[in-house]
Amino acid sequence: MTIILYLAMAMAVALLMTRITRLAKLPNVTAYLLAGVLIGPGVLNLLKSDSIGALSLVTSVSLGFIAFSIGDEFRLSTLKKIGGQAMLITLFEALGAVVLVDCITLVLGFPPAMCITLGALAASTAPAATLMVVRQYKADGPLTRMLLPVVAADDAIGLIAYSISINVAVALANQESLNLVSTFLIPLAQIGLALLIGAVIGFVTALSHRYFRSHTNRMSIAIAGVFTCTALADQWGLSSLLMCMAMGAVYVNLRDDAERVLGCVDDWTYPMFMLFFVISGASLDLGSLPKVGLLGVVYVIVRFVGKWIGSYLGSTVTHQPDVIRKNIGFALMPQAGVAIGMATLAASQLPGYGCQVQTIILAGTLVYELIGPLAAKFALSRAHEIHAS
Repeated sequence: MTIILYLAMAMAVALLMTRITRLAKLPNVTAYLLAGVLIGPGVLNLLKSDSIGALSLVTSVSLGFIAFSIGDEFRLSTLKKIGGQAMLITLFEALGAVVLVDCITLVLGFPPAMCITLGALAASTAPAATLMVVRQYKADGPLTRMLLPVVAADDAIGLIAYSISINVAVALANQESLNLVSTFLIPLAQIGLALLIGAVIGFVTALSHRYFRSHTNRMSIAIAGVFTCTALADQWGLSSLLMCMAMGAVYVNLRDDAERVLGCVDDWTYPMFMLFFVISGASLDLGSLPKVGLLGVVYVIVRFVGKWIGSYLGSTVTHQPDVIRKNIGFALMPQAGVAIGMATLAASQLPGYGCQVQTIILAGTLVYELIGPLAAKFALSRAHEIHAS
């Protein structure tokens, strides 16, 4: 079966699955993930492991467009209203997950290198799942407007935490002394470089609109910009998420018509997002669930508790209304692409522990990506911000 036929099959099964999940009033994201699990190697094996690897380009590009869309939440007008508050909530919820996972797993006596790595991976949330739920139900209100920038920013904190923590974990595993330059300065420089390059590409994209008037041409330029960011990030070992996010943030602040162009891009990329979730579902190894043991169960529970407590404290410190304080923690449950990517890196960077960390993250992803969209819908529904059935 050719790759094109695999893509057609994945989309067809995903759409059919939405007819079934709609009866249970489940979000479309859950349907796409279940479709992936169904046709993946763990069940029907219609989409085989080698074919999933061949479809990695779809995953990489989809993450780039997801990050680009989230850049829309960094408009200066929005940041002036909630920017400082959103950043504080993000710090509390992301670091709450990191610190609680670190502390609980260390107290339970697991290897320190593994505990520190898992703690760093706990920070990131799956922006794609949250964004898709928000779009499907046309959610809007105080919680939604606070949630999207928080989800956008906590991946940046997660990347910073991982970049620093993995160096600490490697040093502990190898019984080496910590080095300030390799542990802190180089990761921070890579993050800054990704943001700078993305900002430059966003500026060039906005500037080019002077010479292209139609929205289809402007949409094409924006898409080319995301492709460029994704390719350069892969070539230079930088974060495509941060780069595309910076591109989107600069672009929306320089163009008055950015909303219309982004709408066109969203329509163009929706089938790609569908494929992203199907491929993610097919990539989940159901056989990993029995292997995670106590540490995996602790990670899944403690990460969510850390995020909920952290977001509640951050909302309290910034004097948010109850609709945000009591609900935002539930909407931060999903975890997928970024964490899986970092766990894959850990498997190669942390010999001896990395493979077990990867197994725990994959198993946790299966739980979070199936339950997370439901939790996000629950939060938005309880906040009375769902405006579509």
